[in-house]
Amino acid sequence: MEAIRFDELQLDERILRAVTDMGFEATTPIQAQAIPVQLEGRDVIGQAQTGTGKTAAFGIPLLQKINPKSRKLQAIALCPTRELAIQVAEEVRRLAQHMKGIKVLPIYGGQDIVRQIRGLREGVQIVIGTPGRVMDHMRRETMKCDNVQTVILDEADEMLNMGFLEDMETILTQLPEDRQTVMFSATMPMAIQEIARKFQQNPVNVKVVKKELTVPKVTQYYYEVKPKTKVEVMCRLLDMYAPKLSVAFCNTKKQVDELVQELQGRGYFAEGLHGDLKQEQRDRVMNSFRNGATEILVATDVAARGIDVDDVGAVFNYDIPQDDEYYVHRIGRTGRAGKGGIAFSFVVGKEVYKLRDIQRYCKTRIIPQAIPSLDDITAIKAEKIMEQVKEVLSETDLSSMVHIIEQKLMEEDYTSLDVAAALLKLSMGEENEDIAESGRLARSLDELDRYGWDGRDNGRNSRGRKGRGTKGVKNGREGRGDMVRLFVNIGKNQNVKPGDILGAIAGESGIPGRMVGSIDMYDKYTFVEVPGENADVVMKAMKHVKIKGKSIHMEAANVR
Repeated sequence: MEAIRFDELQLDERILRAVTDMGFEATTPIQAQAIPVQLEGRDVIGQAQTGTGKTAAFGIPLLQKINPKSRKLQAIALCPTRELAIQVAEEVRRLAQHMKGIKVLPIYGGQDIVRQIRGLREGVQIVIGTPGRVMDHMRRETMKCDNVQTVILDEADEMLNMGFLEDMETILTQLPEDRQTVMFSATMPMAIQEIARKFQQNPVNVKVVKKELTVPKVTQYYYEVKPKTKVEVMCRLLDMYAPKLSVAFCNTKKQVDELVQELQGRGYFAEGLHGDLKQEQRDRVMNSFRNGATEILVATDVAARGIDVDDVGAVFNYDIPQDDEYYVHRIGRTGRAGKGGIAFSFVVGKEVYKLRDIQRYCKTRIIPQAIPSLDDITAIKAEKIMEQVKEVLSETDLSSMVHIIEQKLMEEDYTSLDVAAALLKLSMGEENEDIAESGRLARSLDELDRYGWDGRDNGRNSRGRKGRGTKGVKNGREGRGDMVRLFVNIGKNQNVKPGDILGAIAGESGIPGRMVGSIDMYDKYTFVEVPGENADVVMKAMKHVKIKGKSIHMEAANVR
């Protein structure tokens, strides 16, 4: 179906103004199909994934029916996650920006319920919420549903995956029977079809056809790997392509945590996102990713719903998704806002056949690639530096620099080629020779303890760093400034590893793992270094934290 202009839909003039302000002129395919049917009052089943404009597809007809003069609740939209509820509420508010008297209230777990009750009492026409919190308000009778005309189920399959089936059915059972029920879902499992059968009246099916589910501006590669080499391959690709922001998808929460720990240990700014995180942690992780403090977001499919960041340069399918459509949702996180993007998939053994199914479904080509070698990485780094050199040569007066080099060449037995090669090596940074020889890519001195290097014979401490004081520390990436040593009442006897403590500090306090200094672990306690300016924040954040099921106590250690 061809896109049509919004001004052809006979919409309220105030909604049209808002749509124009938002920069939209023509409808997306799902909007062209769904909006006219909803305006007729029909129940709808819409099949479309995130990024197709489905929020406006149900938000515009919803607003068209709202009576601003009535302060009673007239519409409810259910979303699987807090992030998506907030995102939907913001977009509906933007669509209603010229409609005086319209109030939209997002309600979700993790926010003070008293504040939500106060908002409901003041009168709202539209509630956007997660099933658990909506049902909580219905039980408390703080949300009156007698006048609800429309209910929206957004991302219905994800609500099903998150265990909200019973909650959804309870909510739908308690709403007026003569309401309009609109459901959007990326996939249509049997349980979703059963909800449609029980709670909708002759629904109209609208669907974005499969060819529109592909993301044409995303270049897609796959690599045949072994499970133990996935992290290494991912790090090499990150170094080769240097994306500004990346999203890596794993199939399990456990794998998310393990990959984050691996990446942080190699010096990357990585954070995880999955259903076990507290709401405050989820908010912190997403804010950090949006502002660029976190470079790599590692997530499960469910947790990643609602992520809408334009600058994602690469997506990693660290695990191949179980559902073909999830592949489309994943790679759709890059190549947004008219920009190009790259998707990398790691295939283990017979998963290559699953990838072929995905290619047939997407009607696209996923190109096989050889795993980049260390020589490839070196060549790419050198090429990037030489490109910068060309720019400097063409745009900068180097007379004073040339004079310095000429003087040095006359004083020493060097050639200009020797000096250029040495400067190139300094620019690229030195990789540890022994690790390079064994085929591993060392990211930083933090990496040494991953290979079991104790290093006491060569003047290093237990994490492989050279013996040093606590000022001006650098690890090949960034100066840490003054460091403070903290005492933790947990050690090897509790089966705790340095990565457990590193992950807890980074996850709870929000400071990147690469900012944490040495971690010296003993049988019953551990010493860990953090930047002085972050010490109070770390100790406060770790007050009620458990590591390996044990409550910990952290305090400033005595001076060494």
